[in-house]
Amino acid sequence: MPRNHSFIVVVALLLVAAGARDARAQHLPDLVTTDVLRVCSDPGNMPFSQRKGDGFENKIAAIVADELKVKLRYYWLTQGPGFVRNTLGNGLCDLIIGTSGGEVVQPTNPYYRSAYAVVTRKGEIEGLKALDDPRLKDKRIGVIAGTPPVARMSEVGLSGERMTPYPPYAFGDDRKHQTVAAGVIADLAEKKIDVAILWGAAAGWLARQSGVPMDVVPLLNEPGRPALTFRVSMGVRHGEDDWKRKINTVVRKRKDDIEKVLRDYDVPLLAEEENKLLEPSADAKTP
Repeated sequence: MPRNHSFIVVVALLLVAAGARDARAQHLPDLVTTDVLRVCSDPGNMPFSQRKGDGFENKIAAIVADELKVKLRYYWLTQGPGFVRNTLGNGLCDLIIGTSGGEVVQPTNPYYRSAYAVVTRKGEIEGLKALDDPRLKDKRIGVIAGTPPVARMSEVGLSGERMTPYPPYAFGDDRKHQTVAAGVIADLAEKKIDVAILWGAAAGWLARQSGVPMDVVPLLNEPGRPALTFRVSMGVRHGEDDWKRKINTVVRKRKDDIEKVLRDYDVPLLAEEENKLLEPSADAKTP
């Protein structure tokens, strides 16, 4: 699920494009194409997005386009350093479906809150709720390097030989799995590691797709620092306040539809202010 890049050049381009438009007027900026929803997305990042349109962010983008009564168009680029700068920042698209903000991205109101999760083969560590569980001391734990759980693992003595770090990004056509997270779950299924700690929005769906029964437990009992729970918003460019308000209206009006999509993909959803799982709304329950 955050990137930081300079926005000075983009601001200059916006000012040139605006021409004589009153800078104080609140209108949709020229870079926002109003007759089509242009979304920046990764063509191979399941369960979030995929070129075939079967990721949950693809489904949510379709909901936004439906509410706006416009066609949906994608600009595809693999997630990694420079993704935001080379998509939203360059004006090639007008919306990122999943972000937590940053220098280039202005977040909309959040549309879900989730947590990192610990994944184990079903029944092997029953009742696991937190990373300080003594049963983890002798386990091989897979985690993506640089993610927030790494610092917490070090605090509770799960670093060193117990930790199996994975690179944050995978590039190249010869990679075995579409994403690093998918590779972590595959290693767990093949018993190369005993435990995986992944962002919950990916963990649930990947565990279900693995073919091996797994337990996915959101980490709700860890201390606040480092944070292991995050709110996820859509992202627009800074200064595009009318566009942001328009998307906020869509998020509010289609809240139940969006929640149902997230639940269909096994995303652990947390209550807004408490570290507890969110009860499904009546309209978002899966039949």
